[in-house]
Amino acid sequence: MTVRDRRSRPVVAIVGAGFGGLWAAKALRDAPVDVLMIDRRNFHTFYPLLYQLAAAELEPQSVAYPVRSIFRNQHNVRFLLADVERVEPTANTLHTSEGPVRYDYLILTPGSTTNYFGIPGAAEHAWPLRTLEDGMALRDHILSRFEAAAREPDPERRAKMLTFLIVGGGPTGVEFAGALSELIVGPLQKDYRELDLHEVSVVLIEQGPRILSSYPARLSDWAARRLAKLTVDLRLGEAVEAVEPDGVVLRGGERLLADTVVWVAGVRGDPAMDAWGLPLGRSGRVVVEPTLQVENAPNIFVVGDAAVLPDQPLPLVAQVAIQQGKTAAANIKALLSGQPCRAFRYRNLGDMAVIGRGAAVFSRGALQLTGFLAWILWAAVHIFNLIGFRNRLVVLATWAVEYLTFERGSRLLRTPGAAARLVSAR
Repeated sequence: MTVRDRRSRPVVAIVGAGFGGLWAAKALRDAPVDVLMIDRRNFHTFYPLLYQLAAAELEPQSVAYPVRSIFRNQHNVRFLLADVERVEPTANTLHTSEGPVRYDYLILTPGSTTNYFGIPGAAEHAWPLRTLEDGMALRDHILSRFEAAAREPDPERRAKMLTFLIVGGGPTGVEFAGALSELIVGPLQKDYRELDLHEVSVVLIEQGPRILSSYPARLSDWAARRLAKLTVDLRLGEAVEAVEPDGVVLRGGERLLADTVVWVAGVRGDPAMDAWGLPLGRSGRVVVEPTLQVENAPNIFVVGDAAVLPDQPLPLVAQVAIQQGKTAAANIKALLSGQPCRAFRYRNLGDMAVIGRGAAVFSRGALQLTGFLAWILWAAVHIFNLIGFRNRLVVLATWAVEYLTFERGSRLLRTPGAAARLVSAR
């Protein structure tokens, strides 16, 4: 499919409906351009709450929203459901699964995938948490382990079923560990009366000396104490050397047996970009200039997790992608009017992580908060950034009910047979 062979306005193609892509498209609302958004999925996923889907706190529709609905009232945006197979900068063409797409300007924001760092067996046997499908599959798997343990007479096999290893002590690992522990000691303890939940182990493995290593040490220590209260076993300074079908091997040879290994230790650029002929840096991410343009291709911008600024190391968080999306859009407007592009400068609005019910950490400059106040701030920021009024209302109501009742409503095991097959295959 060739897009607009006879065009009266420039076409801005945006690859990826993540935070960077959405905010770039919104920033081009009043620009004299036609925007074509391309993604392999027809929905936007709110990644900061994906772990809550895996921990049975939220339903899939609460953390996803249809792309076409987002831009229903922005008439210069169209959507194409397709995979991007190749970029041809010299011809200003994208080659997609639905045919070639011509563009005048291109914003690449395909996001990232799990980085296994070459650890043997990690890709084959660990559960990632990067997509909506990952979150739903992991939730089903966790629930299936409790069902299997409830009918397992052998204590050693039962202990292995009820051991959950989380590799990576960054915000996602910390938040998921807290949410999973509260799921277990709350509703699952009531549901599975035949089980002794003292047999359940949630283990967070971090190769560094502390969790949340990018946060101030005081907040990291507070988060560690909070996880300990939630009975999460912290294994700090431990590196995973191999992932096996029945657990992990740590540096030094110690083996931890478990049916469940969740890998949230890092991300890398979308592997599809390896074949796009763009300059790649560390972790498969595209090296960009300060203006977010690709060297020798000034009409191509890369934002979000897919981009790396050599002189400006940045966290891989939604706020970076949003701000870069806005900057890329502003620079396209500048090019249209013959003005110079401006360099991207990240404005850190604060780092935050939630550690269970009513507890979080927040850091912005000299301001450091812990506990309930940080949790209220965390909740407000996430509700504000959710796409769609319905999603905001549903998530807010869900959190309120869970806070008051200690219940989790999203515990339906959709495909128990498929979950069992997945366990045997991993």
